[in-house]
Amino acid sequence: MATVTFEKAQRWYPGADEPAVPGIDLEIKDGEFMVLVGPSGCGKSTTLRMLAGLEEVNDGKIYIGDRDVTNVPPKDRDIAMVFQNYALYPHMSVEENMAFSLKMAKVPAAERKERVAKAAEILQLTEYLERKPKALSGGQRQRVAMGRAIVRAPQVFCMDEPLSNLDAKMRVATRTDIARLQQDLGVTTVYVTHDQVEAMTMGDRVAVMKLGVLQQVDTPLKLYDKPANLFVAGFIGSPQMNLLEGVAAEDGTVKVGGYKVPVDPTAERKMSGKITVGVRPENWRLVTAEEGGLPVKVTVVEELGADSFVYGTCDVEGVPSNVIVRISGRHHPHKGETLYVTTDPEHVHVFDTESGERLSE
Repeated sequence: MATVTFEKAQRWYPGADEPAVPGIDLEIKDGEFMVLVGPSGCGKSTTLRMLAGLEEVNDGKIYIGDRDVTNVPPKDRDIAMVFQNYALYPHMSVEENMAFSLKMAKVPAAERKERVAKAAEILQLTEYLERKPKALSGGQRQRVAMGRAIVRAPQVFCMDEPLSNLDAKMRVATRTDIARLQQDLGVTTVYVTHDQVEAMTMGDRVAVMKLGVLQQVDTPLKLYDKPANLFVAGFIGSPQMNLLEGVAAEDGTVKVGGYKVPVDPTAERKMSGKITVGVRPENWRLVTAEEGGLPVKVTVVEELGADSFVYGTCDVEGVPSNVIVRISGRHHPHKGETLYVTTDPEHVHVFDTESGERLSE
């Protein structure tokens, strides 16, 4: 096991006007499960591939432990890569696939067999060792790919969107398996995904990226409770945060059209000019029209049993085209009905509209 350190690591593709990754600084602790998350094209896979040695580092350095691996060939970095498409040899059995890297490293046959058997037991693959990949389900193939990485006992696991080829139910089950497995093995893991639900449920810490630049690196709960800027606020959370644009009012509120949003006192003294306030769907409260709530005309109701998500529109200036409200599953609003919602100051996230930076503490 080892720490992983990026020191202003840059990747600039030939012919490109801008670097894919301008210069990332990131320290991953020994045994930590670090998730890189962001929209397509944000540089997360490029960052992982730089660590794995599959992409050239044009500037800066990458360390595994105390060793500078910036220019070390992939095979000598002591990492194991788990790819999106499994990359299994179709003509080999599960056992042969898992043992292949050990065979190439000239590990004795008896030790190979022992290490494969141990990994297969951990991954519940023992009964499938003689099968070929075509006789396995997608989830089982992904476990074989994991097994191939485990038998090598590397210092670092690199995982590039390993669950994206699985169906929704299998994805939930497999991400639980991966998180448990990583915890049991204690191997430093760098995991790339565009799915922020995956990131929030699996990572010890999550690094949110945009255009190759780190926006925030924190625990999942802190990312959710205190997003550092508008990008993180809009990206983290499912459904996403409601972002309302307004101006700072003299009475310490934010005026969104004709509606005043109460904000936390910690943000009041920093507010001026254009302000964006964020409210999570679960932080709206239903009120009556007389109490002066924000009017939301219901367009879609997602019934989830215990809860429901209401998607509606609001004709107040500065409010996005869709307002999302989480309500009790026992409350049944109808399409076309108007709900009135408000919130409490402690649940309002305040951002500077121009810079995107967080103002509330």
